Amino acid sequence: MMGAQNEPNYQRLEAQADALLTGVKHTVSKAANFAALLYAELDRVNWVGFYFLEGEKLFLGPFQGLPACIEIPVGQGVCGTAAATGNTIRVADVHDFDGHIVCDANSESEIVIPLIRNGNLLGVLDIDSPEKNRFSARDEAGLVRLAETFLSHLG
Repeated sequence: MMGAQNEPNYQRLEAQADALLTGVKHTVSKAANFAALLYAELDRVNWVGFYFLEGEKLFLGPFQGLPACIEIPVGQGVCGTAAATGNTIRVADVHDFDGHIVCDANSESEIVIPLIRNGNLLGVLDIDSPEKNRFSARDEAGLVRLAETFLSHLG
């Protein structure tokens, strides 16, 4: 585990995200810069990005990291399960998650946050790490707040 001095300052990240997204009109541009911010600022992550809901599938959106799966059916894998349940899913070891979809073979742990606005699922924010047990409850709380900051900037 990383020491407290190395943990992300989620309050600072929220302020950075808010400033980065303010005044931006285009959703894809917002998502692209948001993913880039998290990828640059979070330690020990190898993939940060979005999957957006269209029909019964999640489609790859802006991301940072290796090329990824283009589409994921709702209900399948970590992303699809988070979308189906509407709950954030934090996975300490992706190899223990039944039905995990491998996009980056280096990923060992993952957190997926559903993006729900006005009761509607828009997609998910997916963050992977090459390290098992990377995401703590504190990370989950901070990343959920960051996702809420992103959602607050959608038109």
